[in-house]
Amino acid sequence: MGLRATLGKPLAGWIAKDVEKWAFRYAEIQQVWFKRLLSEAKHTLFGKEHGFARIKTYDDFKERVSIRDYEALKRYTEPMLAGHSNVLWPGKPLYFAKTSGTTSGTKYIPITRASIANHFNSARNAVMLYAHQSGNTAFFDGKMVYLSGSPVLETKSGILTGRLSGIVNHHIPAFWRSNQLPTYATNCMEEWEEKVDKIVQETIHQDVRLISGIPPWVQMYFDKIIAQTGKSVREVFPNFSLMVHGGVNFEPYRAKLENSIGKRVDTVETFPASEGFVAYQYRPNKEGLLLNVNSGIFFEFVPVSEINLPNPRRLSLAEVEPGINYALIINSNAGLWGYNLGDTVKFLSVKPPLMVVTGRVKHYISAFGEHVIAEEVEQALLEAANAEGVHITEFTVAPKIQQAGTEKSYHEWLVEFDTLPQNLNRFTQTVDHHLQKKNSYYADLIKGNVLQPLKIVPLKTGAFRQYMKSIGKLGGQNKVPRLSNNRQFADALLGYKL
Repeated sequence: MGLRATLGKPLAGWIAKDVEKWAFRYAEIQQVWFKRLLSEAKHTLFGKEHGFARIKTYDDFKERVSIRDYEALKRYTEPMLAGHSNVLWPGKPLYFAKTSGTTSGTKYIPITRASIANHFNSARNAVMLYAHQSGNTAFFDGKMVYLSGSPVLETKSGILTGRLSGIVNHHIPAFWRSNQLPTYATNCMEEWEEKVDKIVQETIHQDVRLISGIPPWVQMYFDKIIAQTGKSVREVFPNFSLMVHGGVNFEPYRAKLENSIGKRVDTVETFPASEGFVAYQYRPNKEGLLLNVNSGIFFEFVPVSEINLPNPRRLSLAEVEPGINYALIINSNAGLWGYNLGDTVKFLSVKPPLMVVTGRVKHYISAFGEHVIAEEVEQALLEAANAEGVHITEFTVAPKIQQAGTEKSYHEWLVEFDTLPQNLNRFTQTVDHHLQKKNSYYADLIKGNVLQPLKIVPLKTGAFRQYMKSIGKLGGQNKVPRLSNNRQFADALLGYKL
């Protein structure tokens, strides 16, 4: 065992002990943060407008502070971008995290001196908790590859602005930085494919033990390693033992990633967002993300079925129930209040608060009243793929609404296969069967002849990468939407069909 692994072991134990302590005191700790956040922000513009000084209870808060998305937040972020102070949080933000999602345009999310620790410390805690519970600290002695956005920042009214992963890169302590790859110069490259090529060159002769990134971009990195060396990732990096991932559901990518590696490695799932680091895996290789209740965020939850109502129920963590899909609302020391993060989650347990991410509020199909969500399409495809021994590279789903004629409307699945199923019709029927089992509304529409069963359109190899590149969203934190209620994305991808 090397020096870093030796030193890392007691540190991991200390952090794990702290995490376990607050994981079971979640209600008490959330109440502490609720009061602390209101107290610290009561003299800001937002705090004065919403009477923070007079709020005594959570019910008071819900009466005064409405749920809002980024469009509603712009009234406050635009003055901040112009240089104003004390708007959402005391002083000026330390950074703006710039993000361009698939459901909205460019957003500028404030990161304050109080909130920056949430991002780095949470990522550190996720890895340390794994190290303590698994006993694997050997990866501390090797190189760690982070596939992330550029750390180059621009300035807006004296405030540094850039991608979250690039911002966090500036706060990595020396203990981690000396083992970090790629080099700073390579990480600053903007053209993603060139950057990954350079990362391959810098890493293939190193003792890489940990790799972190969004699964589709990790797969791109693996593909280039295999193409250049003719070897599996396991052969190139024999000591590689841990993959840290987040941003999208890992399971649809697992089979192909493990095939590229040549073995199964431990994984740690994280739930980072520019707005705050929400959760991370609680137990090695077991489902369930631990909600990050002690890191500057007071969480609220709205049943997804009510999110578009004028006055939906808003629940504190102490009020949630397992098995229900909730929209995630945050209030934080970054100055976000009643902010709809856009993600949907479902609790597996409440003590400790363990959850899974089930999709996005805006990523669903309900063109015919079926309200199919990401969790359902991902699981239906995964179960069919496992049964057929098929590997999926990427996919998206959209409604196909027939305007005329006798053909009924249907869900169109655009799928990039690693290898095509032997019988595509049988595979399609299997996917449809699993989706009907998971969504009774969809099943009723099929049985009632309102919809015809789904259809799968196979796409060319590299279709999703080529499309994302064509719209300037290849790499970094950019993700492919699993499903959409419109056809903007699907129609563009039809140009890549086999």
